[in-house]
Amino acid sequence: MVRSLRNKRRLRITSARWQRRAIFLLGGIVVGAAAVALAQLADLAQHAFRLLLAYSRYAVLLVTPLGFMLSAFLTIRVFPGAQGSGIPQAIAARHLSDQAARGRLVSMRIAVGKMILTLFGLLCGASVGREGPTVQVGASVMFAIGRVSPRRQPGLILAGAAAGVAAAFNTPLAGIVFGIEEMSRAFETRTSSLIIAAVIAAGLTSLALMGNYTYFGSSAMSLARGIDWLAVPACGVAGGVLGGLFSRTVITMSRGLPNSVGHAIKAHPLWFALACGFAVAGCGLVSGDTIYGTGYEQVKMSLEHGSPLPQDFGVLKFLATTFAAISGIPGGIFSPSLAIGAGLGSNVAQLFHDAPLGAIMLLGMVSYFAGVVQAPITAFVIVTEMTDNHGMVVPLMTAALIAHFVSRLICEEGIYHALAKGFIERATLSPETKPPPASD
Repeated sequence: MVRSLRNKRRLRITSARWQRRAIFLLGGIVVGAAAVALAQLADLAQHAFRLLLAYSRYAVLLVTPLGFMLSAFLTIRVFPGAQGSGIPQAIAARHLSDQAARGRLVSMRIAVGKMILTLFGLLCGASVGREGPTVQVGASVMFAIGRVSPRRQPGLILAGAAAGVAAAFNTPLAGIVFGIEEMSRAFETRTSSLIIAAVIAAGLTSLALMGNYTYFGSSAMSLARGIDWLAVPACGVAGGVLGGLFSRTVITMSRGLPNSVGHAIKAHPLWFALACGFAVAGCGLVSGDTIYGTGYEQVKMSLEHGSPLPQDFGVLKFLATTFAAISGIPGGIFSPSLAIGAGLGSNVAQLFHDAPLGAIMLLGMVSYFAGVVQAPITAFVIVTEMTDNHGMVVPLMTAALIAHFVSRLICEEGIYHALAKGFIERATLSPETKPPPASD
C-alpha cells in the first residue's frame, strides 16, 4: 500500500516536470514563429512606406502625424498596456503576483495589438524597432500557454522574453544574457535549464523559417594600431552621454512634467502624439529620408560597403527615436539605438582617419546601446553575435563598460526598469484610487 502511494506520487511529480518542459518548449516554438512573422511583416511595412516616399516625400507631413495620432488612440482605447517597447511591461509582469494584473501587461490580446500597432508605426515612418515588441509578445505567449502552471509564471515570462530576443536577432547567447542581466538581474537555478530550452526552441524555429544568418552580416574588422584604441573611450563617453540623455528624457516624460506643459500633455495625449509625428516627419525631411523605421538597412549597407553614414544621421535619428518613444505609440528602441550608435561611431571615426570605419561604428553601437539600457554585458554580446566579429570582443566590452558608468552619472537607473516601476505602481493601485483615463 505504501509502495503504491509512493509510485503514484513519483508518477505525479514526473508528469508535472514533463508538463513544465513541454510548456517551455512549445512556448519557445510559438515565440520563434511569432518573431519571424513580425520580422517579415516589418520589412513589408517599411517597403510600403518607401513606396510612399517615392511617390511624394512630403506625404510624411500628413501620414506620419496622423498615423501617430491614430496609433496612440488605439493604444489608449483598444490595447492599453501595449505602449512603448514592451520590455518594461514584461519586467513588471514578472514582479507582480496577481494574475489579473499580469494579464493587463502580457496577454494574447496585447500581443496581437502590439504586433499590429508596431507594424502600423513602421508603415507611418516611425523611428521604432520590432525587437522590444517581440519581447512583450514572447512574454505574452508564454503567459497564455503557461496558465496551466501558474506557479511558474515568472520563469515563463522570463523565458518568453529571452526567447523573443534570441529569435528576433538570431542571437541565442544574447537572449540568455538579456534574460539574466536585464529581465531578472539574477540567475535562477530552478528555471535556468528550461529558459535555455525555450531559447533553443525559439532559435531553431527561427533558423528553420529564415535560415542561418547574422543580423548585420559578417565582419572581420578590428583595431589594428595602438592609437586606434583611443576610439574606445571616445565612443564610450559619447555613447554614455547620449544614451543617458535619451533614457532620462523618456523616463521623465513617462512620469509627467511637473508643470502646465506636463498637465497639458497628460490631458491631451492624442494631440501630443500628433505633434511628435510632425517632429519625426521634420527630422526625416531634413535627413533626406534616411531616419525612418528601424535604421537596419542603412547601418547594414554602411558596414558592408565601408562607407560612412551621413554626418547628421546619428543626431537626427536620435531626435526621431526620442519623439517616437515619448509619443506613447507602440514600438521598440533596440534597432533604432543601434542605428544611432552607428551614426555616432561614423562621426567619431572622422577623428581617426586611418582606422577601420566599421570597427569604430561597432564601438558606437555598443556604447550608445549600453548607455540607454545600462546592460553592458547584453550590449557587447548582442553586437558581437549580430556581426559575427569575435576579434572586437575586448574593445566592445571596454566601450560598453565606459558607456554604462557615464550613463549612470546622467540617469541613475536603466530605462526598462525605471519604466517598469510605473507599470507596477499603476497595477497595484486599487480601483478607487486609479486615475481616470486621459481624455482628448
